[in-house]
Amino acid sequence: MKLSPEQLADFEENGFLILPDLFDSKEVALLRAQLPAILSEECPENIREKHSGEVRTAMGLHLRNAVFADLVRHPRLLEPAEQILGEPFYAQQVKLNAKAPFSGEVWQWHYDFATHHHEDGVPAPLALNLHVFLDDVTAFNGPLWFVPGSHKHGPAPTSLDTATTSYDLWTVDEDTTRRLIEAGGMVAAKGRAGTALIFGDCLVHGSPNNMSPWGRWIFSLIVNPVSNALTREQRPDFKHHRDLTPLIPTADDCLLNRVSAA
Repeated sequence: MKLSPEQLADFEENGFLILPDLFDSKEVALLRAQLPAILSEECPENIREKHSGEVRTAMGLHLRNAVFADLVRHPRLLEPAEQILGEPFYAQQVKLNAKAPFSGEVWQWHYDFATHHHEDGVPAPLALNLHVFLDDVTAFNGPLWFVPGSHKHGPAPTSLDTATTSYDLWTVDEDTTRRLIEAGGMVAAKGRAGTALIFGDCLVHGSPNNMSPWGRWIFSLIVNPVSNALTREQRPDFKHHRDLTPLIPTADDCLLNRVSAA
């Protein structure tokens, strides 16, 4: 799967792409079928909401589940990343992010490079976040909010928030966020299950609380050039993987083959 010149130009300008229906309903159903076993595990990789106790983030998926190991190597995700990065890259982080019905908590305004740099010693903001919606994401169930063009202003000042949620996060302050939104506006990343997102390491984004009765799960693969790998190992492997083996795309029908074999 290759991005068009127009899509590459949009990514350069806005810092993100929304790719509707990149995965079909059978593939999404297979991915969703893996969730009960993953979420039932009591392990450090399953990070729970501060108040409800629901799983907020399930990490290290490709090391826990063969289907998600296939998704990490899927050409529909890796080939666009190859176009953008132009060099070998590894799986830096592999997770599911949730918004539980009624109780899904906020992700504060942030950009990913702040955490990658401060916590893991990643030198430059080159990583890409590759998302796949496992549910329909609407205006009501906690969509990601992007600030278009915010990556072009360079890394904004950040501070570590250890109090708001159960996941410590390097966040962007309100004045800076207001200035960036006034310059670039806001976009809610919505779409049907199977939609994919690509966004860069300095794009400011967040997501609101989920007050609706509809939950949503989003798969996230962060890839980083091997030449830009972590230089600090203070976080556990599931938060930044140590295996720097370059990802190689597998067959496009790898998920459908699992469906037909079931």
